[in-house]
Amino acid sequence: MVVTLYYMDLSPPCRSIMLLTKSIGLDLNLKPTDLFTGEHLKPEFLKMNPQHTIPTLDDDGFYLHESRAILSYLAHKYAADNDNLHPKCPKKRAIVDEMLLFDMGTLYQRFMEAYYPLLFKGQKDYIEEKMQRLDEVLGWLNDILGKSGYVAGDSMSIADFTVVASVSTMQLVALEHDLSKYGHITKYMDKCKKEMKDYEQSNQKGADQFGDYAKKTLKKE
Repeated sequence: MVVTLYYMDLSPPCRSIMLLTKSIGLDLNLKPTDLFTGEHLKPEFLKMNPQHTIPTLDDDGFYLHESRAILSYLAHKYAADNDNLHPKCPKKRAIVDEMLLFDMGTLYQRFMEAYYPLLFKGQKDYIEEKMQRLDEVLGWLNDILGKSGYVAGDSMSIADFTVVASVSTMQLVALEHDLSKYGHITKYMDKCKKEMKDYEQSNQKGADQFGDYAKKTLKKE
C-alpha cells in the first residue's frame, strides 16, 4: 500500500502533513504539484480533487484534500497507539480540534488577509487594519502558549504540526511583524524545531523558499 501526497514545499498545510508523517514513521510517495503551472488543473488531478487544491492525499484510492482532516486521518490510521496526537478523551480531543480550527480560520486566515494580496494580487500598500488583526491573533497564540507547553496542552498533538508550519512561514514572510516580541511563541518554535523529526527538510526548506519569494515580491531585501 502506497500513501501519496500531492504537495508544494511552499504550502504550510502540505508541510504540516510531512512533519506528522516523519514523526510517526510513515513513508510518503511525494508528488510535487506546481500550482503556478496548472498541474492541479489536469483531468487526472481533478478526478481526485474537484476543488483542485493541495495538499491532496491518495491512500490506495481514498482521497482527502483538507490538511487538518488529513492529519486526523493519518494519526488514527497509522499512529493509533499514540493517543497524544488526537486523543480519545472527548475533552482533550476537543481542545486539539479547537486549535486546528483556530489555525485554519483565524491564525493563518489573518496572515493570508494581510499578506496574500501583496504577494499574489499586486496590492502595493499594507493595510493597517489587517496588520493589526494579525498582531491581535499572534497575541492570542502567545497567551495560549504561556499556559501550556504545546498549543493544545502539555503533549504534542496534530495541532502543533499545523501551527508550526503556519508560524514558521510567518516568521519569514510577515516582514512588517516582529514575531520575536512574542516570547512564548519564540520559545515554542525553538522547542518544536528540535523535537519534530526531520524538521529542516520537511518544513524549514519550504518556509525559506516562501520567505525568499516574499522578500523579492515585497522588495524588502
